[in-house]
Amino acid sequence: MSILAVGSIAFDSIATPAGRAENVLGGSATYFSLAASYFTDVRVVAVVGEDFTAENEQVLTKRGVDTRGIEHAKGKTFRWGGQYLENLNEAKTDFTDLNVFENFQPRIPAEYRDSQFLFLGNIHPSLQAAVRHEMDGVQLTGGDTMNFWIQGSRKELMETLKLVNVLLINDGEAKMLAGEKNLPRAAQKVLSLGPQALVIKHGEYGATIFFREGAFGIGRHPFRAPALPIEEVKDPTGAGDSFAGGFMGYIASQEQLNREVLKRALFYGGVMGSFAVERFGTERMQSLTREEIEARFQVFRELTHLE
Repeated sequence: MSILAVGSIAFDSIATPAGRAENVLGGSATYFSLAASYFTDVRVVAVVGEDFTAENEQVLTKRGVDTRGIEHAKGKTFRWGGQYLENLNEAKTDFTDLNVFENFQPRIPAEYRDSQFLFLGNIHPSLQAAVRHEMDGVQLTGGDTMNFWIQGSRKELMETLKLVNVLLINDGEAKMLAGEKNLPRAAQKVLSLGPQALVIKHGEYGATIFFREGAFGIGRHPFRAPALPIEEVKDPTGAGDSFAGGFMGYIASQEQLNREVLKRALFYGGVMGSFAVERFGTERMQSLTREEIEARFQVFRELTHLE
């Protein structure tokens, strides 16, 4: 099964207690695609500038990612700089230069229209909705958003949420979206807006999936997956998008689509997120093996007694 990922490709400059890295390849579509590529076929739609080299693109193509949907525009690639010196769970942004990403209008190649799964990365909700309408034959749509869109483009976001099957956001975003401080109540309010399932990422504390009544099976009891203890976190930047890639990639690799698959996918998301933070940028995500992924999944099983 193939996944179409629509999002950003960027160059990041990052400072953490472990050091600094300048102009490393990043962006939501990059991390997501690399993580998902260990499970299934991935296609990517994004925009880059003239500073995006063939070597940069090979980071994706070496993992088998189909990059025909990457638009090459005049100007510079999206650039972001941030630091995690005070809190590894939250970045302090130093600069955001949208560059060619500012006018990004996703164009879906004809060869991508038979994709069975779709992931809408963190872009404007109206762009997410336009892509979803173009890809009306997909089996499952995953989506991401952030406080910037929740506050500034709420009307458009409300329409987009009706088109998303699984929404992946963090605690604060869920509470902001619902206008509710209690997380379980916030989750139920978000589910009432359209998604059948809601994955709430808790950073270093794992993730919880909430289900709408009757979606993917019977009942609506949430399921929690802890985070794997990591001895040294070098760069948290791509953890959330790598989590999403592992989560969606595993789902796309399965023959059935039900609650048990989504619950297990939560663990594979955690596995991929845990690898991403071990190096700066996408370095660790480029060099993994499926054996390493399965070995870490077994650690998760032993940690949680998951059967």
